[in-house]
Amino acid sequence: MNESDPKFTREILRKVRQIEIRSNRLVSEVFAGSYHSAFKGQGIDFEEVREYQPGDEVRSIDWNVTAKTGLPFVKQYREERELTILLVVDISPSTSYGSVYHSKREKLAELAALLAFSANRNGDKVGLLLVSDQIELFLPPTKGQKHVLRILREVLFRPAEGKGTNLSEGVRIANQVMKRRAVVFLLSDFIIPEHGLEDESNMKILLDQMASTRRKHDLICARVYDSVERELPDVGLVEMEDSESGEKFTIDTSDQNTQSQYKNSFAKKGEEFSQDLKKRGIDAFVFDNQSDYSKELYTFFKIRGKRRR
Repeated sequence: MNESDPKFTREILRKVRQIEIRSNRLVSEVFAGSYHSAFKGQGIDFEEVREYQPGDEVRSIDWNVTAKTGLPFVKQYREERELTILLVVDISPSTSYGSVYHSKREKLAELAALLAFSANRNGDKVGLLLVSDQIELFLPPTKGQKHVLRILREVLFRPAEGKGTNLSEGVRIANQVMKRRAVVFLLSDFIIPEHGLEDESNMKILLDQMASTRRKHDLICARVYDSVERELPDVGLVEMEDSESGEKFTIDTSDQNTQSQYKNSFAKKGEEFSQDLKKRGIDAFVFDNQSDYSKELYTFFKIRGKRRR
């Protein structure tokens, strides 16, 4: 459908409105408290000094004031309630795949909308960085319902100019444009080319870049997958094509060994990726593009909130 076609415009408005209604309902009924508890205390501002009292942390003593007055004083801080959220969303060709109802990109858009509406309800700024094998769009963090709706439209409908995936560049740019500490969500299917620079794989390059960003920001990964990517349906001989490289190949989906190898490979790669993130202190959330992920996300937020108390 042509982007200048009025039908295309109506389709945009219809989908955006559907997701807006659902996201606002979830924010109001489910996510308002859990969102705040999961990300509170990202910034700490110095407020004042006061005299030391028994039980105060020795590490909080202000030695300059103590030396000047001859009495021990401690620094007091207040939690900075306003957060800055940056959504780094993968819109490379592989995210356009969906075997049943929803493409992976549609589900990433729903998740981005839920996070953006939650941020807006909490009075936080939210920005967007779209990435394929290049930076497709950057919207600086700001507030407001109109801004959130634009984020949703861009994630859903902006055509990607790039033909591949380079998430490490997206993470690097995110680290570059966000000068102050922020909560950075990396939303992707994490299907990337295996070979990178010299002897390093693209995944290792990405993980190293993520580790660097994690030291400056609160980085969280959300990985979407399609059910067919996890387990092959038995439909006989199938010709498949890589959506990014264009490579074509034929597989026999009815072969038990092929099915078993495929399923085990998916599970192994997923587990290795989870362990790599865990080693680097990066939280992750995994979901299926054909299911309702809101309960799983709510549980993820609650667990994270308890851990941060």
